[in-house]
Amino acid sequence: MDRPVSLIAAARTTALGTLGSRITGLLRDMATAAVLGMSGGGVLDAFVVAFRIPNLARRLLGEGALTAAFVPVFARELDRDRRRAGQVAAATFALSAVVLAAGVTVAWLGLGAAYLLWGGRPGVDLLLGLAAAMMPYALFVCLAAQSAAVLQALGRFALPAAAPMVLNLCWLAAAIAIAPRVRPEGGGRAFVLAGAVLVAGVVQLGLQWAAVRRAGLRPALDFGAVRQPVSEVFRGLAPVAAALAVTQLNALADSLIAWGLAGPATATIGWLPGEVGYPMRPGAAGAIYFGERLYQFPLGLVGVAVATAVFPTVARRAARGEGELLGSDIATGLRLVLAVALPAAAGLVLLGEPLVGLLFERGLFTAHDTARAARVVAFYGSGVWAYCALPVVVRGFYAIGERRAPARLGLAAVGLNLALNATLIWPLAEAGLAAATSATAALQLAVLLAVFAARIPLPWGSLATTAARAAAATAVMAVACLLLEPWLRGQVPASPAVQLAVLLAVAGGLYLAAYRILGGREIGWLLRG
Repeated sequence: MDRPVSLIAAARTTALGTLGSRITGLLRDMATAAVLGMSGGGVLDAFVVAFRIPNLARRLLGEGALTAAFVPVFARELDRDRRRAGQVAAATFALSAVVLAAGVTVAWLGLGAAYLLWGGRPGVDLLLGLAAAMMPYALFVCLAAQSAAVLQALGRFALPAAAPMVLNLCWLAAAIAIAPRVRPEGGGRAFVLAGAVLVAGVVQLGLQWAAVRRAGLRPALDFGAVRQPVSEVFRGLAPVAAALAVTQLNALADSLIAWGLAGPATATIGWLPGEVGYPMRPGAAGAIYFGERLYQFPLGLVGVAVATAVFPTVARRAARGEGELLGSDIATGLRLVLAVALPAAAGLVLLGEPLVGLLFERGLFTAHDTARAARVVAFYGSGVWAYCALPVVVRGFYAIGERRAPARLGLAAVGLNLALNATLIWPLAEAGLAAATSATAALQLAVLLAVFAARIPLPWGSLATTAARAAAATAVMAVACLLLEPWLRGQVPASPAVQLAVLLAVAGGLYLAAYRILGGREIGWLLRG
């Protein structure tokens, strides 16, 4: 198959922007680990759980359901009439703002009710206060994500990919310049970071809306003229949200379980019959957070970037009835994912502990915290290939107008994940939550692929060949890591950072060489465009 130039160029642009945001995200997390620690009175646990609530809205609605439901309709109108497409964008934006503002208000009322019911218990007041402070971020960032979707449909991928750096830079500045001036006891430092999150949401929205206007689109508000396409967008929200919610709801459930079922080793769970001890210790939600941040690095760089680049193209293929080309584009996205995500998964499993130690072990983040987070990284890392492939397949369903199948399978996956969580936390503590997420994602991907292929034929031969090449090259890389890592640690008098850099360079070079020798071309597509 010839190299699909426009799709690869878009994926590369998105991946480069995402790389910048992931690097700044790691810097912000390093600073957060230092100022909050992982076991310091539960402050980090409360902060990361509270941040998940508005961040869930961003991923589920802003970058998920709203974008997935909006892009096919907007792309179709853009092909027909640019002025009408601008009206669709304006009307969707205005209605979204009203709905999101109402949602924030309802969430505040819910948090107030929770305070009346459970306020005064250890950690609850801090969690509810932080959640209330960060809730408006959901409004700003979801509207910013819709602006980004307009830019992507117009073929402009750089700013939407780089925009998350605004959050990271605001957060990082607060963690470095302001939070250390606040006493570590209590939640003062966490509230400083919460304020930075709000500022970032406003800036993200302003930057991307201004870019839409610079792109030559002049959104004019006229509900009557675009009632039908806007209704189509909002009718598609619920089933799209149900399908895309799987990963986000699983992540939220993981954090809530880690926060709610963590306690001292000598304590028992009061609301369970008998003398049942807590399966996790305080800091479990923090370990889940840092583990997720590391596996989300390749997910954002590969899975989300490829899915974002593929979606406008396959939406147009579907609108034109080009089913064979649509299947080829989805397969190309999956091949790109497999070529990069398989070695990334192996790397996180094998090198999780030195990576966590190098990035986070400073300030209030201890060696014990490193060991806990590294176990979580390894279990999450084992499923990276599935996490990265899922967004590509789900976007394929939405492009052909099929929303019910991924929604139903997604809800089933949430149930499976919860069942596995309840089983695996007892032998594996917080690492069991990560193991459950990986197993669920792999099964969900397999079923989704089978269902999609029944509707749109996929070139299974090319997919299988890419998977086999990537697996073989990954095996070469893994053996090299297992042999080289203990030798470097025992024989090379260098800092851990240098040792890890050498190990990553050698392993990465071996993988690229082996993959190329085996005939793989996909990584070359990404590098050359």
